[in-house]
Amino acid sequence: MFRQEEDIFNILLGAVSEGVIIVNEQQQIVEANAAAAKMFGYSRDELIKESLDILIPQKYHAGHGAHFNGFMKQRETRQMGHGRDLHGAHKNGTTFPVEAGLNPFTIKDENYVMALVIDITIRKQQEAKIQELYTDLEQKVIQRTQELSETIAKLEAENKLRIQAEKDAKTALKREQELNELKTKFLSLVSHEFKTPLSSILTSSMLLGKYKLSEQQAKRDRHIKIISDKVHYLNNILNDFLSVEKLEKGKVNYKLSTFKVSKVINEVVYNANMLLKDGQQINYPEDIDGFSLYQDEKIMELALSNVVNNAIKYSSENTIIDISITQNDTTTTVKIKDNGIGIPEKEQKNIFNRYFRAENALLVQGTGIGLNIVKDHLENLKGSISFESIENEGTTFTLKIPNKANV
Repeated sequence: MFRQEEDIFNILLGAVSEGVIIVNEQQQIVEANAAAAKMFGYSRDELIKESLDILIPQKYHAGHGAHFNGFMKQRETRQMGHGRDLHGAHKNGTTFPVEAGLNPFTIKDENYVMALVIDITIRKQQEAKIQELYTDLEQKVIQRTQELSETIAKLEAENKLRIQAEKDAKTALKREQELNELKTKFLSLVSHEFKTPLSSILTSSMLLGKYKLSEQQAKRDRHIKIISDKVHYLNNILNDFLSVEKLEKGKVNYKLSTFKVSKVINEVVYNANMLLKDGQQINYPEDIDGFSLYQDEKIMELALSNVVNNAIKYSSENTIIDISITQNDTTTTVKIKDNGIGIPEKEQKNIFNRYFRAENALLVQGTGIGLNIVKDHLENLKGSISFESIENEGTTFTLKIPNKANV
């Protein structure tokens, strides 16, 4: 009967996914399951009757005896994750972080300790990655905030001088009111667009701490991706704000080169596919390898990406975005058609104004800057952007781009 109970005990130990190590009061290993042996690089037979020190890094040997004796005196169960950082020593000489839950028990007047051990190397790596993302975000926010503050200070100074220069008091008062309204709208916009992604980052970082088991890696990866995406989103917003200043002051230096239209289209569609909602699809021409432009390639990609991404954002699931391209001797025309929420007729005249958001789009994340930047860039390159839209039916944007830039 005793042999049968021992076999059942060994079967149960082997079924436990965590490492299980049992030592006596002399810190001698009396039992270890397969998971523990594999974790430390030994066979079970190699561990039995060995001193527990074999599994503890050399630099911790001196203090370990006192810790063990203190635990044996108190003999209280210690849960995983409580206490100081622990490390294990692998047979190959490397060390790795672990968590251990300690459970004292007594059999026939002999005292033992059963340790449940898990390897937390992956979790520590993820924590380091999160800290790196936080540090990167903090540095970018500090840098961009400083640049943004300088930009706002310059704009306020210029507007103040312009207002003082106005001879007509009524006109000056009107300009000042418009400036104050713009500033209020701008600050409200910045506050909203920053709070939402920052809240997502905070939530994901808090949830990451709850997923400690190895089988929860997929959940950890999902929250790390959310954090990374929100950092990129914030960086893009800050870049948009800085682009406005460069356009206003004429500081944009366009880099002209000859490139195939298909190259830009493929890049835009590739990136946009990662934003598609369930059932959404992008149709685009694949027979345009003969179309070339002498233009600023990055500006063309920025303009097309902005309009295509808007089509995705303001359309529902299971809809189609159609891209069509034609080219004659002087001009390349790109049409981007969606079946989205459309633009109310009474607001269409303001759609290219900076910071403007149509009433039916206020619940969708956005800054109202993108189309304004696209319009300014295209006009600088002697091109144009226009649209036709019916509310609740969809919108078609038309971009006309000279085949050869003249700037």
